[in-house]
Amino acid sequence: MTRTAMSAGAQAVTQALRAAPRPLKASAKKSTRAAPGWRTGVTLGATGARRYRLYQPPSVRRNERLPLLVMLHGCSQDAKALAAISQMNRLADRQRFLVLYPEQDRLSNPQGCWNWFDTRTGRAQAEAAAIMAAIDQVCLKQAVDPARIAIAGFSAGAGMAALVGALQPTHFRAIVMHSGIAPGVAHSSVSAMTAMRGRRAADVTLAPLPPGTHLPALLVIHGSADGVVSPSNGADAARLWATRVQAKAGQPRTVQRGKRYAAILTDYRADGQLVATVCAVQGLGHGWSGGAAGQPYSDPAGPDASRMIWAFVTKQFASVAA
Repeated sequence: MTRTAMSAGAQAVTQALRAAPRPLKASAKKSTRAAPGWRTGVTLGATGARRYRLYQPPSVRRNERLPLLVMLHGCSQDAKALAAISQMNRLADRQRFLVLYPEQDRLSNPQGCWNWFDTRTGRAQAEAAAIMAAIDQVCLKQAVDPARIAIAGFSAGAGMAALVGALQPTHFRAIVMHSGIAPGVAHSSVSAMTAMRGRRAADVTLAPLPPGTHLPALLVIHGSADGVVSPSNGADAARLWATRVQAKAGQPRTVQRGKRYAAILTDYRADGQLVATVCAVQGLGHGWSGGAAGQPYSDPAGPDASRMIWAFVTKQFASVAA
């Protein structure tokens, strides 16, 4: 991975924040493979059956291999709810990538939350394994480029996305947390609630990486007015991720487009390479930044998180060929 490619990741987030929105149109080309739209699947594992939904853009050619973005929903959500607020499928139509939405089973959590915190019993790791099984299954059945896979999540899904990335760092080029809590901060439902309020143990660390292991770049998006998951969790997630490779924080910079909420960006770098970026959206509560209007857990007044995410991960994908 080159320094130029990694540095471009931070620039991509800034450019996405400043860019004016453009209409998202599906490709006009005729499909030479399966029809676009939703597909469903099921995987079986230690935690039982897990359903997933996959969105495929139009006009996928037989010899084409597309990037894969994995999206993990929050509590009280499912695949279609997250797709609705983020509008990620519309972006996938335009930018040509697959979107995988694993779904939590209500028997495992009545509120539909991923149990990202329950690492002492092993339930969190088992759910992470179920998500990896869905990814592997989709990679076998669909036109996925295995070198271009990223994972993102909202709220509880953000905590699980970071845990999956921490457990399987070589499988992903980028990790994105939107309004979540870093793995290792909580180990039970009680400590998870404490962390949501911004209190945690002072000695939390993530396991160091084995020598030579690739650490995916991390993008953290968090609202400064989040009343559900304390904003301090966003900065903590980036810092904990950065300490795995002794990355240092740079000077914060403020970016704003029009009347949308301003965002304060801080990059963490090690030897000139981008390791993590935290985007603190000023005035954003517990909702998807720049999300669809009229949807729960969505604030259209924020900068477009979906565009930010895709701009960030595509720069990491570019480093594969660099």
